[in-house]
Amino acid sequence: MLGNLWPRTKALFSRLFRRKPPEPGRFETGSRASWRGTVTTAPWIWPSRDYTVYIPRGHARWRRVPLVVLIHGCRQTADEIAHGTRITALADDMGCIVLLPHQNPRANAWGCWNWFERATTAGRGEAAIVLAQVRAVRRKYRINRRRVYVAGLSSGAALAAVLGVRKPAAIAGVFAHSGLACGAASSPLAALGVLKTGADTDVALIAREAREGADPKSLPVPLLVVQGRADNVVAPVNAAQLVRQYLALNGHPMANAGGNGELPPADRCEVATADTRTVTTSEWSVAGRLVARHVLIDGLGHAWSGGDDKFAYNDPHAPDATALLGAFIRQSMQ
Repeated sequence: MLGNLWPRTKALFSRLFRRKPPEPGRFETGSRASWRGTVTTAPWIWPSRDYTVYIPRGHARWRRVPLVVLIHGCRQTADEIAHGTRITALADDMGCIVLLPHQNPRANAWGCWNWFERATTAGRGEAAIVLAQVRAVRRKYRINRRRVYVAGLSSGAALAAVLGVRKPAAIAGVFAHSGLACGAASSPLAALGVLKTGADTDVALIAREAREGADPKSLPVPLLVVQGRADNVVAPVNAAQLVRQYLALNGHPMANAGGNGELPPADRCEVATADTRTVTTSEWSVAGRLVARHVLIDGLGHAWSGGDDKFAYNDPHAPDATALLGAFIRQSMQ
């Protein structure tokens, strides 16, 4: 009798306690407004923006996880940057949640984020709207508030830079691909010229003033810049100025060394990719902690390096910028 009962009992326990396969990743949507989110270049637009959230495969709500905010560029959508960068694969691998803000097409004729607009560069405007989205997602999905990383391409990278400078207590690190420094343009009319020739403001001074008003515990905010040497939309000088701004923000002694449009002295190495592109990486640290990394890629234009070129503004050749983002986040979490 007992001999017949055991196989049934064993089968029952097997069904009850066997490991279930992880739930697949999924997208959810939302919208968030900020009363400080009005932009002077489009004051008729309600200060709210939609967003998409990617929940990674096997996500457990009881565990606090990092958040990656990925902000699209001009003439691009949140869906396109998600697919072009393959950010969902990185999220599945790292277990992080991804927030993808959507620009309102009525807020900018080119679909750009208004990185040059005065309220936004001060930390209000669209910076405040994205930060409101971060807070909403952080509450809903149990995000580790000390592990919020903001990344972007082009105008999205410029907005990411603003968030790091103006809201260091909320941002753990900034990844800027083909972007510009916070406050690089003195006005919306100057923005096109800045794209080609670099900032017409003192971006290091902007950072030093922000540092004086920041909680010392919120710094440093590490920066990773990826820039194509052949970029004919956002000139490489902007990447160098962005590095200088974050060196000043993080109190690095080399922030003022050399010319304004040049990189300060750094630990530097060059490698050749399988596509025969030269990749030059420069790094700056404070007390053994990375505060800025600049990756300059020969032959890369205005496009996400290593992306899926079925989508605009993606270059399929190495290095893989999404992998660089993942490595940057892992390093900053150590």
